[in-house]
Amino acid sequence: MTGFEPAPAGARRIGVGFARLPRWLDGFAANHGALSVVAGAEQVLVQGADQARAWLDVPFGPWPVPATRPLTALQVHLDRDRRIGVLLVRRGGYAAGVFAGRQLLASKVGSSYVQGTTKAGGWSQQRFARRRANQARAAFAEAADAAARVLLPQQAELEALICGGDQTGVESTLSDPRLASLLPLRRPPFLPVPDPRLKVLQATPEQYLTVTIHLHP
Repeated sequence: MTGFEPAPAGARRIGVGFARLPRWLDGFAANHGALSVVAGAEQVLVQGADQARAWLDVPFGPWPVPATRPLTALQVHLDRDRRIGVLLVRRGGYAAGVFAGRQLLASKVGSSYVQGTTKAGGWSQQRFARRRANQARAAFAEAADAAARVLLPQQAELEALICGGDQTGVESTLSDPRLASLLPLRRPPFLPVPDPRLKVLQATPEQYLTVTIHLHP
């Protein structure tokens, strides 16, 4: 393998928890032969002797590309206990939290009410749509208040902001001018979660402390 090549668009994707990555790599080597490795700014490419390839996304990247032993450097990168902000927003609720490693240090969770869909037509439908839009705006404003209260005081120590829930809700919440300084901290993945509750928030490290692996062929 002569140099780094990014993962192809059609590669199959899986997720492997940080702690399980060494075992997964051992299994990949057992199935595909001795590994050659080359690192890029956002991915590490691993190739077996049989030419099978796996691209490991670097969480919380881009990172300084290591000159030697990229898999060792990647494990060191994964093992760091980072301070991470989490913002989850759906029409039914919101949650904002700050984690140190897997420990939840601060949080604010709340629920909101936004009416469901209706089959009514005409003026009734228009009044319903306006009411629902107003309820959604109020819900997202509450979410922005929670984010400002929980995330902004610790912003200087945050390495990343992970978001999840409903994309429209998150974007509406982050459009609040108070939260503009958080936008450069946003990192993938976007978490597909149900209506945020404390247990949902507490479980988010299991989702974002994961390495996405692209497999080809």
